[in-house]
Amino acid sequence: MKSLLFLVLISVCWAEPHPDNSSLEHERIIHIQAENGPRLLVVAEQAKIFSHRGGNVTLPCKFYHEHTSTAGSGTHKIRVKWTKLTSDYLKEVDVFVAMGHHRKSYGNYQGRVFLRESSENDASLIITNIILEDYGRYKCEVIEGLEDDTAVVALNLEGVVFPYSPRLGRYNLNFHEAQRACLDQDSVIASFDQLYDAWRSGLDWCNAGWLSDGSVQYPITKPREPCGGKNTVPGVRNYGFWDKDKSRYDVFCFTSNFNGKILLYHYLVN
Repeated sequence: MKSLLFLVLISVCWAEPHPDNSSLEHERIIHIQAENGPRLLVVAEQAKIFSHRGGNVTLPCKFYHEHTSTAGSGTHKIRVKWTKLTSDYLKEVDVFVAMGHHRKSYGNYQGRVFLRESSENDASLIITNIILEDYGRYKCEVIEGLEDDTAVVALNLEGVVFPYSPRLGRYNLNFHEAQRACLDQDSVIASFDQLYDAWRSGLDWCNAGWLSDGSVQYPITKPREPCGGKNTVPGVRNYGFWDKDKSRYDVFCFTSNFNGKILLYHYLVN
């Protein structure tokens, strides 16, 4: 009887949560490691980068092979892909892809993004002429053959958060109308992180407003009866997620200085 010998190459695969589970609870990083050879590692030297509208910024990202200083094995071409995570972290938006001499940017990033490539293992992304919509978290993914790894970098913009109500009075905006209202004010809908930072800086507002993730919240620094009760603790109050078409609230907008010009808004305590 002839026996057949099957040689099975088994790859090791594991899921690893991002260190900041509170802000990236939906994000899971999948590592694929070949049986032989050091594992590919992708590292962001800084987790947060700060800039402002109209400026230029570099999102750091480098890749190595574990226990070595080499950038790649030389066997496969290196593919670098940058994406932006949506505010709910459930989707990714393509920003930039590079493989060999081929380069491609997407959407409103076209003509504004390119790789720094200061060394053979440098996958850092340079964004020029920053716009308000660039704010958020970006994922750098490096792929070599069957191996890949990722790193996440947050781009924060210096600016201010302000509440907005239409002339018709409070609670008259659905989510889509709130988006347009902020655009009309030379701004975008604020994220929770931006509202939280504004609350820490003293923003106090009793009317609930839309945020970019579709939630409705409001910041209170001085608890009082009309705003949840005077015996409650200060904080950002959360109404949860509501129907973006039918539900109506105010909105919190965010804007940033442009080319060094400072924009001032006065926070009203109502």
